[in-house]
Parts: sequence; C-alpha cells; structure tokens
Amino acid sequence: MPSIAPFKAFLIRQDEGKVVGSFAEMTEAQLDVGEVTIRVAYSSVNYKDALAATGAGRIIRRYPCVGGIDLAGTVLASTDARFAPGDAVIATSHDIGVAHHGGYAEVARIPADWVLKLPVGLSMKDAMALGTAGFTAGLAVVRMEENGLRPGNGPVIVTGATGGVGSLAVDMLAGLGYHVVALTGKEAETDYLLGLGAKEVLLRQSLDLAKIKPLGKETWAGAVDNLGGDVLAWIASTMQQGGTIASIGLAASMSLNTTVAPFILRGACLLGIDSGYIGEPYRSGVWRRLTLDLRPRHLAAMTRTIAFGDLPSVFDDFIQGRAKGRVVVAIAAE
Repeated sequence: MPSIAPFKAFLIRQDEGKVVGSFAEMTEAQLDVGEVTIRVAYSSVNYKDALAATGAGRIIRRYPCVGGIDLAGTVLASTDARFAPGDAVIATSHDIGVAHHGGYAEVARIPADWVLKLPVGLSMKDAMALGTAGFTAGLAVVRMEENGLRPGNGPVIVTGATGGVGSLAVDMLAGLGYHVVALTGKEAETDYLLGLGAKEVLLRQSLDLAKIKPLGKETWAGAVDNLGGDVLAWIASTMQQGGTIASIGLAASMSLNTTVAPFILRGACLLGIDSGYIGEPYRSGVWRRLTLDLRPRHLAAMTRTIAFGDLPSVFDDFIQGRAKGRVVVAIAAE
C-alpha cells in the first residue's frame, strides 16, 4: 500500500484534567493497531459521541483518542483475508472512539473482527444514518421478539422518542405493525413522531413519577427505554403480564429504584441491550434485518448531514437534549 498522506482528525485530549476536542493533523504512524485500514467516507453523531467529545460523561478510556464510534468507508489495505482493498465496509461500537481511534478521521485502522462488509442494499451514508443508534434499536426489537413480543400483544412504548435510537425504534416498530406510543418531553415534536408512525404521543411531563406504585395499571406489552431512572421504574410497574422491556440508555439516570413485583407477579422481563460488544453472527444478523423488515421507512426524513468541519457545533445539542433524529458526518463522502 502506498504511504498515506497526513490526514484530518477530530482528536479528544485531556489538558490539565479538562477534556478538549479539536481538529488535528495525524499521520499513518499515529494510527492504532488493526488489520484493516480504511478511508473513511462517513461517520455519525451519537449521544455517546457528544459525551466523549465534551467530557460531559466519562466515556473516553484513553487519551488522546480520535472520536466517533461509527464509520463507513473503503478498505485501503488489509492483512485479514476477509477484506480486500476497495471493499466497502462499516465498523461500529466495540472500543471505537473511546479506547481506539475512531471514525472522526479521514483514515482509520480497525481490528478486523470489528469490521463488517457494507450490507447489501445500503449506501455508506444510509449505513451511518443507522449507525450504532440503528443497530441498537434493531437489536432491541430482535431481543424483544425472541422474548415473545408480537404486534397483537398490545402497545409498545418508546421513551426518549425524538433521539436517534428512539426515532429509529418508533419507525421500525411501527413498520412491523406495532401500536407504538412515543414518550417525549418535547410537545412541539408531536407531528414529527406521528409522522414516523407513532399511534400516540405521551408527554413525559404528564407522568406523576413521584408516586410510582409497585404494580400500576397493566398497559405495555413492550418498551424500548432510553432514559433509565424513574421513567424505567414506572414502565416496569405498568407492564402487562409477560411484557418485555429493552433497556438501552441512561439519558435521565443510571439508577433504577423499583421492586421485584412486576417481574415475579406479572412475569415481566427486563432485557439489557448490549450493542457495544455483541459479536458474530448476531451482529451481522441484525444488520441484515436493518436492510429488510427493520429498515426504517423515514430514514432520510429523520437524518441531516453535516460537513466534517461543522462537527463540534452539534455536540451541545445532544448534551442539552435538543437533538432530534440522526446526524451523519460527511468525512470524505463517496
């Protein structure tokens, strides 16, 4: 492989205890170890990326580190027989962007076991519009189906519904025929959520989370929770008999103050969704479904694309809860 010219990267450093992210020029010699070297075309912005880049969350496990937990691009070189120069590939999660240089760079070097061929039927841009958020939402649906969830069982609630995972989960579940109730604190986004397929929009401020009963009214056959904390406790208390909850995020709190009553008296199940490190063949299987029956019908409408240079300007929207849908970053677009 010809030598790689210096390239642009968004590098996250720690300066006197403060996390600082900025653009820098890097060289091939600064890339991390890995079998697959990739010319990055697109990345995306997830809540985790914003936490890492701003230091608002203890996400980065080593400094300095190129941010970006997702990437799509073209193989420049590979010492692994599964990949060859010119292959279109994606890589998401694992340690990318937190302990291994990530997708916010024009070139990345990634361990082969973290890389997948670009799924047939997806462009690189669409793959990043899905990204970790789409994989997480898809994995939640798959896990809940494995636990017996079906459209005929009853309504499914999605919390944090205007975020990336939430928006995609609403769209996917509605496309499969579920009666989706979108929970949000943003009344102004009601039309957006109905447009994604939600049958109802429930405002978070309408809930009385100060008075959560061990067992509330049986309401939900399923739930995709991005918030944690009191909202997840309320969901657990209001599950139907045999209902299933996919716990995905902690945007509100890492804590969960609940009782065992929903689990032993109603048989409710709380499923932890590990989208970061789940391996093969599960990972490829979820991505295949994301090109088929789980493919969001409104992916373009919920996605905006920004230039690489505009990346720092969007992080605060995620931290302050203003972000909606998905943000794709054109690193060196196709």
